[in-house]
Amino acid sequence: MNPFKTFMLLAGMTALFGVIGLAVGGPTGMLIALGLALAMNAFAYWNSDKMVLRAYRAEAINPDTATGIIRTYYEDTLNLSRRAGLPQPAIYIIHNDQPNAFATGRNPEKAAVAATTGLLRLLSREEIRGVMAHELAHVKNRDTLIMTVTATLAGAISSLANFALFFGGGRDENGNSNIVGTLLMAILAPMAAMLVQMAISRTREYEADRLGGEICGDPESLARALKKIEAYAKGIVNYEAEHNPASAHLFIINPLSGARMDNLFSTHPATDNRVRALMDLALNMGRTSAQNTFTSVPTTPM
Repeated sequence: MNPFKTFMLLAGMTALFGVIGLAVGGPTGMLIALGLALAMNAFAYWNSDKMVLRAYRAEAINPDTATGIIRTYYEDTLNLSRRAGLPQPAIYIIHNDQPNAFATGRNPEKAAVAATTGLLRLLSREEIRGVMAHELAHVKNRDTLIMTVTATLAGAISSLANFALFFGGGRDENGNSNIVGTLLMAILAPMAAMLVQMAISRTREYEADRLGGEICGDPESLARALKKIEAYAKGIVNYEAEHNPASAHLFIINPLSGARMDNLFSTHPATDNRVRALMDLALNMGRTSAQNTFTSVPTTPM
């Protein structure tokens, strides 16, 4: 289903670019925009994962030199991928104080997972394992293709709107200024990007939580991790995410501060609802301590 959704997304973006081109430059502008859209679609499909990793300055972990918590994170993630029946993913570290993580890649064979240094520093080993199991669940469910392509295309649309607004308007084939069309594009393109973000079903997070809890065998640790990440993230600004709000849906918890229009880019369900679902899963798996141990989860940064 996700490959089909990706195809529909790419087709929709192509049509949107055509409409934008028509509004700005008439039939000629539409043809140029369609050509750009086709090129962008091809580029996004093959390179969107690399662009996301580059945007967050992610560094591939070298297992020969990794030590301490980074080594533990690397080895635990490899073990979880084997347990999930997945090919070995590329494993990255992001030097960012906000605890968070994401997965990317167009298929399980080309998958990559990334965690921030803040996540490794602020969470326990069991909680980190729960987070990475969640990200590997996205890989197993093949969510990463549409999530990553969406981040790239939505970001491109927002940039195109800003570009048009900066240059103050195009002209139609008669040489008349097309300020109205350009202003409409500058307003509607970010809205279109937001709608694409929202089109990514929030149920994907519930499903990744469920499967992630089964992969690591410890849903309550993932539940604790979600609460901790949300609490810490509120007080730690992720500047790369603020500059790339169209990629916010990639993360396990929304990395945006909520300033300006950030909330429009949120596609995450309420953390409390995710936690309740995970605690139910823990009880169903026979982890009868779940209700008691969860009371120790901090709700504010320590």
